[in-house]
Amino acid sequence: MMIIYRLEAAHTMASKTPAKAPLAALLLIALLMALAGCASVGPSYEPPRTHVPDGWSAQPDPAIVPDPAQVRAWWTVFEDPLLTRYIEAAASQNLDLKAAWARVKQARAQLGVVTGDRYPLVDAVGEATRSQSSGNVEPGTPLVTTSRHTLGMDASWEIDLFGRVRRSIEAAAADLETSEEDRLDVMTSLYADVARTYLLLRTAQARLAATEGNIDSQRQVLDLTRSRFRFGLATDLDVAQAEDVLANSEAQVPPLRSIIRQSANSLALLLALHPGSLDEELREVTPIPVPPEQVAVGVPSDLLRQRPDIRRAERALAGETARIGVATSELYPRFALLGVLGLDATDAAKIFASGSTFTSFGPTLRWNVFDAGRIRGQIRVADARTEEALLQYEQTVLRALSEVENAMTAFVEERNRMEALQRSVSASRRTLKLAVDLYKEGLRDFQSVLDAQRTLFDVENQLAVARGNIADNLVQLYRALGGGWSLEITGRTPEIVKVKDSPINEE
Repeated sequence: MMIIYRLEAAHTMASKTPAKAPLAALLLIALLMALAGCASVGPSYEPPRTHVPDGWSAQPDPAIVPDPAQVRAWWTVFEDPLLTRYIEAAASQNLDLKAAWARVKQARAQLGVVTGDRYPLVDAVGEATRSQSSGNVEPGTPLVTTSRHTLGMDASWEIDLFGRVRRSIEAAAADLETSEEDRLDVMTSLYADVARTYLLLRTAQARLAATEGNIDSQRQVLDLTRSRFRFGLATDLDVAQAEDVLANSEAQVPPLRSIIRQSANSLALLLALHPGSLDEELREVTPIPVPPEQVAVGVPSDLLRQRPDIRRAERALAGETARIGVATSELYPRFALLGVLGLDATDAAKIFASGSTFTSFGPTLRWNVFDAGRIRGQIRVADARTEEALLQYEQTVLRALSEVENAMTAFVEERNRMEALQRSVSASRRTLKLAVDLYKEGLRDFQSVLDAQRTLFDVENQLAVARGNIADNLVQLYRALGGGWSLEITGRTPEIVKVKDSPINEE
């Protein structure tokens, strides 16, 4: 339903005395203006009632506590100044984030465009024409030359009787908030990408260091085997096997160097820098950042306030709901408030003279009586889009809960795996030392040394990967929790309905 109050003031000077608006027209105008703003067609938006569990379904673990999560600057828990500096640089330099901010500005400008429909639109108009009649229309008719000069103003105003403009503004405001949440989602993903890329680089450096350590050990064993072979205490097979183990280990070095270089270039891209810009400061090897002993994850209902994608989906639902009202308003008449005020004269010198003024004022009505079902079809389209937005919102909430649960499980289980690998590395180093000593004394064959070397190389590589995975899983957990921006409860948070279907992880 839509009523347009259109006020046109076009000054066309032709009449000597301004026309007075009839009393009935004035009364109608007053009534319409009084009714404007009293009602808006279409459904009024209500935030969805979201069912979330009281706690996480993951098994309780001492590393996970249900305290409020640190979402503002989660990367500080790693206590790595370089990582912190990179994330801060990405916040101000990343081009994708700047593009997201540009989209916010577009949405804000569009809201200003729609909001302008609430106010009168005034145009200044002017015209100067000179015309000459034809002498061949009627024989003997003299040629007539006419000049006309017009000055005036056009003003139009829609009095929003059925809420078309109000619903349009609601939709545009929701679009603006959607774009703002989209920017926050880009920002949280960016911070996570920077951290994960940095961790991948440090993990590759740790793996490279472990590989080079094993290569040094394997070269010593190869030298020992060759020495024993020269004195007839070892076979040529022992030498060949030692060379094979060393060559296989050396073959692992180029891929690791490639990962390091590619990660550095990826970091530079995230910071809007040229490839190679970070090579110098990343060349110094530092340990993989160590996660804290305990991680605060809050409760599931926090996701509705923290996750930008959930907030974005909720705002998208609000926008589609408002558009139902915009479509429905087309079923109702539009009223236009028209006014004309102008100056019109055939002589430019007399345009401001007395008697050149012309005025008119009054309301108009336009009502789409028959459209073959087009308007009702548009309403059904808007209804279906709103239903889709609601389903997408519910899916977003479920996906968020699943991502947190998965990240939490991965973090906890990888910590358990790392503890086992640490014991395995300790045992493997002792095994290799004993195998070499016994081989020197001729009490064991060379195969036991080879097996110990391969095992140590494998578990040390797995340990470095596990350490990197733990830090990476923590980053993904914070990302799933919506971390990376200042938590602001805005009052438009969807209503939360807790369901007790899973325990809260408690210490």
